[in-house]
Amino acid sequence: MTETEVLQAKAGRKEWFALGVLLLPVLLVSMDLTVLYYALPAMSAELGPTGAQQLWMVDIYAFVLAGLLLTMGTLGDKIGRRRLLLAGAVAFGIGSLVAAYASSAGEFIAARAAMGVAGATLMPSTLALIRNLFHDQTQRRTAVAAWSGGMAAGAALGPILGGLLLDNFWWGSVFIINVPVMVLLVVLGPVLLPEFKVPGAPRFDLISAALSLGAVLPVIYGLKRIAIYGFSTVPVAAAVAGLLLAAAFVRRQQVVADPMIDLKLFRQRAYGASIAINLVALFGMVGFSLFSTQYLQTVLGLSPFRAALWTIPGTLAVGVAVPIATAVVRVVRPAYVVAGGFVLAAAGFFTVTFTPVEDGLAILLPGLVALSAGLAVVMTMITEMVVASAPPEKAGAASAVLQTGQEFGGAVGVAVLGSIGSAVYTSQMDGVVPESAQETLGGAVAAAAKLPAQAAAELTAKAHLAFVQEMHVAALFATLLMVLGAVLAVVALRHVDAPRPPAEPETETAEPVPGKEDYAIAGN
Repeated sequence: MTETEVLQAKAGRKEWFALGVLLLPVLLVSMDLTVLYYALPAMSAELGPTGAQQLWMVDIYAFVLAGLLLTMGTLGDKIGRRRLLLAGAVAFGIGSLVAAYASSAGEFIAARAAMGVAGATLMPSTLALIRNLFHDQTQRRTAVAAWSGGMAAGAALGPILGGLLLDNFWWGSVFIINVPVMVLLVVLGPVLLPEFKVPGAPRFDLISAALSLGAVLPVIYGLKRIAIYGFSTVPVAAAVAGLLLAAAFVRRQQVVADPMIDLKLFRQRAYGASIAINLVALFGMVGFSLFSTQYLQTVLGLSPFRAALWTIPGTLAVGVAVPIATAVVRVVRPAYVVAGGFVLAAAGFFTVTFTPVEDGLAILLPGLVALSAGLAVVMTMITEMVVASAPPEKAGAASAVLQTGQEFGGAVGVAVLGSIGSAVYTSQMDGVVPESAQETLGGAVAAAAKLPAQAAAELTAKAHLAFVQEMHVAALFATLLMVLGAVLAVVALRHVDAPRPPAEPETETAEPVPGKEDYAIAGN
């Protein structure tokens, strides 16, 4: 390309404003994954759910969101990414209104399920539209870094904002705030966001869509239930059934004329290896959050709101580390930047293994800051590589695969680290009376509340020590996994080099973009 053509490929002010609009749903969807925990006590008191209903009130949003990501990512490529994004925004706003004013647990569960469906339309569309807006490699890295930062900020803001709203308003306020944001997206989206759809797209494959939902939903459900309640017939059967349907889904993608997912993409180093590496990162980040949250709230006795405030340093560290990484990757191969992120995360997890039972914030927080910053670097670099390596007409489906992998990684992390920690805790509490105290830290605290003061103090101290020991073991396991992730990144991605220059416009209905594979393979 000539210098003039390269300059024309760069995004201008309109595109950066459009990125700001795309960050709105990213913030809200990730925030809504965590905001409910703070509001749950007030909601339960008013709606009176059964035990099973309360579980679905918490989980249905994330389950539906994870199950429909693949379907919605592919659908956006076919009918138009902006169209699907705006339709999802309207549905998300309506679902939020219904949830805020729900008069029964069943009504609330239905509203949250609808919000999960809408959320699944929003996430792949936002990332795929970044592919259309930013054709220049450096600018796209910056845009993806902002997208990743929005995800992290939303998850961190959920408990904090929820606490502030619930201190001043009723529980429905945590859902009402979604509505004006979605209205803003619907108003500004048609003005700032480009439309993209594949010309002459084939008919949508409903069988593949059903198989993808049938595969993802029961596996996520089974893994999360195993992590909380241990191995039992229903969650294990659900996970196995999901894996069988996943095999059927993959087989259909191999034989159908127009597959939902192009399996050939996984042969590219910048795509296939990136999906696996991203799963490792989410394994550590989501899997360990269970331990850090319990330590802050149950061992140190912080309120949920105060515990959420202590996550701010990690969010700030992400805001510093990711821009530095996007600058460094201009002169250093992505493999080494990703490996560096894993090494930083490993150092963070290893630091956590020294956390004492009492007054451990001085050690725990630096560890959490380091692992948050390191894994944010990994996920940002990986996300950009996936977006850049997928053909423009497949960007929505490719983004959905990445995000579905994140859901799997988080669920497996919770299940595996939770099981390891539970085994350590149980071994340390073996023989303790009452028996309920032998299973979980929460069970020990509840049992201690019914005992005389001295016995309660002794039981609580023993349970706290057992929990901290299980946290140490889980952190050590995560440390080793992060080292493995660093090695995997160097081995699998070391040939991924600088991007090739753009070749030609992709279609008549879309703006000119770089060639189908932005990352060149060194030596090829």
